[in-house]
Amino acid sequence: MTTKEQIVENWLPRYTGTAVEEFGNYILLTNFGNYVTMFAEMFGVDVKGHGRAMQTATAKDITIVNFGMGSPMAATVMDLLSAIRPKAVLFLGKCGGLKKTQVGDLILPIAAIRGEGTSDDYMPAEIPALPSFRLQSTVSASIAKHKKDYWTGTVYTTNRRIWEHDDSFKEYLRAIRAIAIDMETATIFIVGFANSIPHGALLLVSDNPLVPEGVKTEESDKIVTTNYVKTHLDIGVEALLELARSGASVKHLRFEN
Repeated sequence: MTTKEQIVENWLPRYTGTAVEEFGNYILLTNFGNYVTMFAEMFGVDVKGHGRAMQTATAKDITIVNFGMGSPMAATVMDLLSAIRPKAVLFLGKCGGLKKTQVGDLILPIAAIRGEGTSDDYMPAEIPALPSFRLQSTVSASIAKHKKDYWTGTVYTTNRRIWEHDDSFKEYLRAIRAIAIDMETATIFIVGFANSIPHGALLLVSDNPLVPEGVKTEESDKIVTTNYVKTHLDIGVEALLELARSGASVKHLRFEN
C-alpha cells in the first residue's frame, strides 16, 4: 500500500470490524461503548467490532463509532473515515464545564482551542479549529425540538488527562475564557478540515473540574449516564436524520486546502 487512500480503505475495516460499504453516509462519533449499545438497541441492529479498537452500529444511513479516548485516536478515526467520505460527522463527547455550566448541560461549540498538539501534524497552528456551520445549525434545531437549551463558546482541547490538581493550569483555563475542556474536539475539527469531511460536535457537561467537589468520580459519572446520555444521543441521531431527510449538503462552502 503506497497511498493514503489504499491505507485507510484497508485499515477502516481492520479497526472497526465493519466493511467500508456497510458504513452510513452520516457518522456519529463517541468515546463510550454504551452510546453504541444504546444506538443498536434503538434501531434493533448489531454492534460490530467486538475485540477491535473501535466498535460500530449502523441504521438509517447513520453509523455510530466508538473510537476510544484522546486526540490521537480522534485524528485516527477522522483519517480512517476519509475512506468513505461521509456527508457529515458529529462528535457526541463529554466535557468538563469551566464557567457557569452545570452537569447535564449541553454545549454547542463555535470553535476549539488547539492545546492538544496532535492537530499540529495536520495544519499550521494559526489555522482555527472550527465546526461546519450547517451541521451545528441542524444540531441547534434538534436541541430546540427536545425543548432543551445549550451553551455556546470555545472548548479547550488538551492531551493532558490528569490536571485537576494543577492550580496554575486552572488559572490558565480561566484566563482564556474557554467554556469547557475536553480531549478530542479541536482534533476532530482540524483533521476533518484536512480531510474535507464536514464535522461538528455536541458536548455534554459531565463534571465541573475547576473545583475539587466537581471533579468526576465513578459514582458521579453513573449519574450522568443515567440522567443525560440518552437525550444527548437522541439529539445527535435526530440531527443527522434531519440532514439525511432534507438531502441538504453540509459542505455548503468550498474547502480551500
